[in-house]
Amino acid sequence: MTRLFSFALLSLAILFGIAPASATVPPWKVQCTFNDPRFDEISGITRSQMFPSTLYVHNDSSGGPRIYAVDENSCTTKATFTIRGAKARDYEAIASGRDAKGRPVLWLGDLGDNKDSWPYVEVLKIREPKTLISQSVNATVHRVKYPDIPHNAETLLASPTSPQLWIVTKQLAHGSLYSLPQPLKKTNLAMKLRTEGGLITDGAISPLGDRYVLRTYFDATLYSGLPAGKELKTFDLPGQLQGEAITWTADGKSLLIASERDHRLLRVAIP
Repeated sequence: MTRLFSFALLSLAILFGIAPASATVPPWKVQCTFNDPRFDEISGITRSQMFPSTLYVHNDSSGGPRIYAVDENSCTTKATFTIRGAKARDYEAIASGRDAKGRPVLWLGDLGDNKDSWPYVEVLKIREPKTLISQSVNATVHRVKYPDIPHNAETLLASPTSPQLWIVTKQLAHGSLYSLPQPLKKTNLAMKLRTEGGLITDGAISPLGDRYVLRTYFDATLYSGLPAGKELKTFDLPGQLQGEAITWTADGKSLLIASERDHRLLRVAIP
C-alpha cells in the first residue's frame, strides 16, 4: 500500500471511530529487530513448514519479486528467494500451506489493488525451497476474479493441511471474506462467504488449523476453526506505524506482528 493512501485511511478510520477506544493490550515483547535494510515495507509474514524458527517475509509494491527467509529469534536474514518471471504489482500477503500432493508450499498474494481497478488479482504458488540458500524459484500463477467488482485486499489465508485458500478484502467500513475454488485453475472466480470488519491488513490460520486471526492497524480478532469461523474475541495490538503483517508462533499461544517502517518483530500473547 502506498504511504499516502495508508495515512489517508488511518485518518479516516480515526475520524469515523473505527480505531478502537482505550482497551487493554495483552502482554507483548520485542521478539527481535530486523537489521536487513531491505525490510522497509514489510507487508506479509508466515511461518515455514519445513524449517524450525524460520519465517518468510516480503515487502509490498516496492520490494520486487522476492521473499526473504529470516530467523524468528534473531531476525537475521537466512536467504533471499527471487521469483522467476513474476510481475510483483503489489504483494500484500503470504501464507504457508500444502499443495494437492501434501507438499509444503508458499502462497503469495499479489492483491494490493489500491484503486479497485484491476480486472483480476494473482495468487502465486511456490514450492517451499528444500534448502535455505539464496536462489531463484519458480511459481505457478493463478488469476482470481471477484464476483462483483474489483477489490483491494491484503489478506490471504491458507489451510495448513490442504490447498484451500481464502481472501479477505480491505475496505474502510468493511471488507469481505471470499473462498477460492479447488483445484485452482489458471483463472478462478472467488465466492463471497460473508462481510468482515474494516481495514483488515492481514490474517493467518494457526498451525493446527483450529483457529485463525484477522488484524487491522489497531487490533486483532480471533475466530474458531477454518474460515468462515465463529468470532471468539477481539483485542488491541501494540502500536505500530503501519501494522500489516501477522502470523502465529509454532505453539499457537502467541502471535508475531510486523509493520512497515518499524523494524521490530513483536510477540503478542493471545489473551
